Amino acid sequence: MADLSIDFAGIKSPNPFWLASAPPTNTGYQVQRAFEAGWGGAVWKTLGEPVINTSSRFAAVHFGGQRVAGFNNIELITDRPLEVNLKEIYETKKRFPNNTIIASLMVEPKQEKWHEIVKRVEAVGVDGLELNFGCPHGMAERGMGAASGQQPDLVQAQTAWVKEVATTPVIVKMTPNITDITVVARHAVKGGADAISLINTINSLAGVDIHSWNTIPNVGGQGAHGGYCGPAVKPIALSMVAECARDRAVGVPISGIGGISTWQDVVEFMLMGSTGIQVCTAVMHHGFRIVEEMIDGLNNYLDEKGLASVMELVGKSVPKYSNWGDLDLNYKVVARINEDNCINCNKCHIACEDASHQCIDMLTNAEGKAILQVREEDCVGCNLCSIVCPADGAIDMVALDSGVAPMTWNQRNQVISGLNGSYSEAEVG
Repeated sequence: MADLSIDFAGIKSPNPFWLASAPPTNTGYQVQRAFEAGWGGAVWKTLGEPVINTSSRFAAVHFGGQRVAGFNNIELITDRPLEVNLKEIYETKKRFPNNTIIASLMVEPKQEKWHEIVKRVEAVGVDGLELNFGCPHGMAERGMGAASGQQPDLVQAQTAWVKEVATTPVIVKMTPNITDITVVARHAVKGGADAISLINTINSLAGVDIHSWNTIPNVGGQGAHGGYCGPAVKPIALSMVAECARDRAVGVPISGIGGISTWQDVVEFMLMGSTGIQVCTAVMHHGFRIVEEMIDGLNNYLDEKGLASVMELVGKSVPKYSNWGDLDLNYKVVARINEDNCINCNKCHIACEDASHQCIDMLTNAEGKAILQVREEDCVGCNLCSIVCPADGAIDMVALDSGVAPMTWNQRNQVISGLNGSYSEAEVG
């Protein structure tokens, strides 16, 4: 069995599974139950002021029969007094000294405010601090959360203020509600951040009740934008993690967040550069015990790969993540249909006819059976037929020799501009 323990910016954790700062980490009771279930760490629900909230505050997006494909909230930070939270953090850390407790913090962008809260939370024994520059609603209207996170200079300044007094590692939590997340990440590092975590929730409106015409959720008939999370945001989160992981100017450990609900998701985030991961929505949907399946799955995967430690996964796929201009434009794949597995639903034919390149023919074979066949010379390798196919193994995407040398868009432009004459006119296309 592989070693699941991690060292995240100097923070030791028995495994990479942390609860994100959110409703599941609102109290000592919850965090202690999570640790008993197997979670290695928890980022305590954001501490700060004011201690207020809304009712109602949650909404979900269900899609195609799956409940909670996406999740939306307009909840604020903790609605419990700081003194109560600090007492419970102290008691929880004392009972579970080997588990990781990170304090999520959000205060006004004032140096003395940051100094005061950092000293108070570190005094009760937290293992690190996470600066919440991500929440897009409620607190942002008062200059906190995403309002700070969208201003790189403010992120840098506030991180530096925290580092002036902090004795534990400082993690900066990023907002995805920005054009280029690496810009903010770089400024966090300039401010002294020991690590970053991403993503926080995405600006959203979960829906509108077509009968009452109220937004979902609503507070007394009035709605507002909230934060979107859950499985639907995973591709966005994974991309932003990858962008930060491959940016040498960032260069600090990453805690991956965003739609993680299975051990496979965990592996993907770690391969793409996350040293650890944080989970929220999946726990709100299924409870703390989902971590048992995550631990078993990750253990089995590492054993199958012959890896002794989960740390060996971190960043292994980052070199495979590049810019579009560096992709080989002469690489070619085509679809091939396996008659033995095809159920003749014709979804691939419809998709190809209506939305792709009309290269799947409906034929009859020698035995009189209706079959589907791809004209490979016309197939552009878009993958659409294999995506819509409901039968496993019915369509394979097969790589072919295109007969010409590899060439990227950037190389093509060099040839066209006359900077590189090693390619023929036919190869440039």
